[in-house]
Amino acid sequence: MKIIIIGAGSVGTNLHHAMERNGIRAELIHARPLTAESRESGVVSPELPKADCYIYTVVDHVLREVISKVHAPQALHLHTSGSMPIEVFGEDKPHAGVLYFFQSFSREVLIDDWSGIPCIIEGKNIDDIAAIYSLAQCLTSRIYEANQHDRERLHIAGIFANNYTNLMYRIAAEVLKDTQIPFEALLPLIDQTAAKVHSLKPADAQTGPAKRGDHEVMNHHLEILREFKAQMAEFSSEELSEVYQALAALIGKAHNH
Repeated sequence: MKIIIIGAGSVGTNLHHAMERNGIRAELIHARPLTAESRESGVVSPELPKADCYIYTVVDHVLREVISKVHAPQALHLHTSGSMPIEVFGEDKPHAGVLYFFQSFSREVLIDDWSGIPCIIEGKNIDDIAAIYSLAQCLTSRIYEANQHDRERLHIAGIFANNYTNLMYRIAAEVLKDTQIPFEALLPLIDQTAAKVHSLKPADAQTGPAKRGDHEVMNHHLEILREFKAQMAEFSSEELSEVYQALAALIGKAHNH
């Protein structure tokens, strides 16, 4: 099977790298912009080589336009989005589906081992699903068939678990500025917290003053945050106080305090 990956961003670059490592023949196409507006994300050139499978790894807002530029009705067409519906492939592409690898990718750090990465698949028909499953199985054993509704929920869950958690790390680093304690001092705590949810439900792994209902400690923390006005570079003391209070309130509500 000849595979063409359209879009050389973080997902496309990593996917091409993984396929090469697993002996899968794939060609990575750098998208060419058609307009000034699409220059950032790019749209594929009409001079596209023929292939058995086209995998679209472009950003969501240009996906429909990119798909419309590819004319190969006999090929299998797959997108890698967690949010876009399978209906983005029209009647001119009867063999189509979704190949959504649930992981955070970057071009700076390529992932070699995909065996533990969950892959969410969907297809237009049984034969397409079987073909997509076989392709995914070349890279990972953790394969789940799910519709758009479930993929969207998973994407939102990932935002909370990954993107927003990383923002908390950034805030923590900011709080430690102008102290003698480096951010690295938090790494054992971060690692232990992440490890716990492999064996405990998140609700059971929760700790801290908000869970205990220790308002004295929390009020003292808020007093300290209000003093950061002259020190904080990225976030204001008001913003940090609001985030602290909102998260504490959610934890307290969840644990009946």
